[in-house]
Amino acid sequence: MAVRDAAGKLVTESIIETKATTILEFIRGIRGSLWITFEEGTSAAWLYDLLKPHATKVIVCNPRKNALLNAGNKNDRVDARKLSDLLRAGLLTPVYHGENGMRTLRELGRSYITVTKDLTHVMNRVKALYRSWAIPCAGEKVYSPRRRHAWLERLTEAGVRRRAEQLYQQLDALRRIRREVRTELLAESQKHPAHQLLRQIPQLGPIRVALLIGLIQTPHRFRTKRQLWAYCGLALQTRASGEYRFSGGELQASKKLPALRGLNVNHNHDLKNLFKGAAMHRRYLYGSARRFLPELAGQRHEAVDGASDIGPEDSGDSFSGLEERSTLRSRRIETANSLSV
Repeated sequence: MAVRDAAGKLVTESIIETKATTILEFIRGIRGSLWITFEEGTSAAWLYDLLKPHATKVIVCNPRKNALLNAGNKNDRVDARKLSDLLRAGLLTPVYHGENGMRTLRELGRSYITVTKDLTHVMNRVKALYRSWAIPCAGEKVYSPRRRHAWLERLTEAGVRRRAEQLYQQLDALRRIRREVRTELLAESQKHPAHQLLRQIPQLGPIRVALLIGLIQTPHRFRTKRQLWAYCGLALQTRASGEYRFSGGELQASKKLPALRGLNVNHNHDLKNLFKGAAMHRRYLYGSARRFLPELAGQRHEAVDGASDIGPEDSGDSFSGLEERSTLRSRRIETANSLSV
């Protein structure tokens, strides 16, 4: 802990235990109006709720933007002093903490996203196991419980077959957990008034709406719509230099346009995947991808087992291949621009 006064003078330093009673005793021993900051981390939410009633302002700062902490020597004492300097100068970028009424929905959304990622990893491991033994396994039939025995019969090695059985057990357990989390997530999402409003937007189903409410919590945390799109990873980054010049004693703006550097990289990846998935799904339903995807998927699966459906993993590969065509490449740019606007 590093404490500075209004003039920037270091008043006191202390090393205390990460315990609620110890922290509150230290805070109560300091007089005056308190501004407290600490970096976003594992205990940030707990610390924020603990210290907010006892301080004038609590700022949870973004550690990725604290470049001063990486300069020179680095240890806990030096970091605390530098953070106090940045807080006094107003150079910290805050991380949003609030809306306790959304906590249940937010935690359920995180559980759903985590379980879905784990389920995808297990599904990929199942296919990787069969492909490692030169067994074609495109589509979703390899995951079907009814066809599972026939797929296992193709594995002649006892150890490999046992490993596949264990992967199938993980798959069944994760599917059951995912259904339970999905039911709770949808039930909790319908308690919020924004649910019915967001459901009117095309391609935003109940799951996307529930995740959207849990991740954003409230749109009023953003000052403008541009900040919201930047948080979603859909804002354009520009670079410019020498924007003005003097001509005849008058200040004139340069006619050179700022250089575009693509979309911003500091964003919420789950939100970007949500909006990108909605846009890609709509393009598949109403755009040129609808004409090419069935044909491409049919060619891929007919060479294997005659299937004509696209599995959850194969659909992403199909989109990646189609993006190389000039027609879809131009439509992708138009979609990104419309979302940014």
